[in-house]
Amino acid sequence: MTFDRRRFAGILAASAAAAATPGFTKAGRALRVGEVVDGGELPAREAEWYKKLDEGRVECQLCPQACTVADAERGTCGVRENRGGTYVTLVHSLACSVHADPIEKKPLFHVMPGELALSFATAGCNVECKFCQNWEISQFRPEQVRSIYLPPEALVETAKQSGAKLTAATYSEPVIFWEYVRDAARASRKAGLAPTVVTNGYIQEKPLKEVLPHLGAVKVDLKSFREEFYREQVRGKLEPVLKALEIIRGADVWLEIVVLLIPTLNDSESEVRDLARWVKSNLGADVPVHFTRFHPTYRLTDLPPTPVKTLERAWNVARAEGLNYVYLGNLPTHPGENTVCPGCGGVLIRRLGFKILENRLTKGVCPDCERVIPGVWD
Repeated sequence: MTFDRRRFAGILAASAAAAATPGFTKAGRALRVGEVVDGGELPAREAEWYKKLDEGRVECQLCPQACTVADAERGTCGVRENRGGTYVTLVHSLACSVHADPIEKKPLFHVMPGELALSFATAGCNVECKFCQNWEISQFRPEQVRSIYLPPEALVETAKQSGAKLTAATYSEPVIFWEYVRDAARASRKAGLAPTVVTNGYIQEKPLKEVLPHLGAVKVDLKSFREEFYREQVRGKLEPVLKALEIIRGADVWLEIVVLLIPTLNDSESEVRDLARWVKSNLGADVPVHFTRFHPTYRLTDLPPTPVKTLERAWNVARAEGLNYVYLGNLPTHPGENTVCPGCGGVLIRRLGFKILENRLTKGVCPDCERVIPGVWD
């Protein structure tokens, strides 16, 4: 997921105007598009969503951590710093990972199947999942990770040249680079691209509501339906994530949910059933829910991969509870990858991993029974 600077050589000239974006300077000069930032002084701009306190302190109002930060200190995410009572973000337009991925990899199964999404991330995260797949960037500070200066206009140009029709803030945690997410989404829409976000949903209500109108789709990683799991395995809280899911669902933004099932920690039948019932009651039966297979990584290397039977049990339980679109992830060739019409039972989209083998939808409608299948199809 790391970037290759040669991939950006062709966009430098086309994006030259973006190099002088106000507020992005290093050592007293404007950064150039594609310039490597690897340690040393970090470019900074004032952050949104904070308030000033007494004695030069600030309170971050971006995520539920609500960090109180003294002068010259940073918040939990490691990418926001108090500089003399002004809170700044150190990662706006500093992409440490950029890659064109199939939208199925996010996974977003009801969003423009088969299209590419230009995925981007910065260093940092506002929680610490013991099972993080991208800990090499999410659990490091920006000065510890090699990044390039890629402002929104250059990001969009990169997407267009790669053939992508979407952009996706992903890999680490987009909440901690929320200003960059917003500005990239605005630039994406202006260029005719669909902006999407892959997030843990650990965000306060105000910044979420302010950026949602610029987004086309959001995938939320719901780590568990138990508060103790969030406390012990994530260093976060469940309730703010549930609230965020309700806010996203209430906006004009497509929503999908992914649950990584981890053996013995969040894979019980009772938890899956409670989760499915909550989704149906609070978000609706048409919100897709993906159950994906865990593989040992980061701080959870003593547990085995999720048994296929456990995933299939979750798949069956969620469908029995009335969810219309339940998927299984990290299980290539399994029928749980396919989109099936809840009306007639016909297979509408057949997948193999991240590849579309067949798409029978016609403008989001089942060709067999004419049932409308919700999603963002074009």
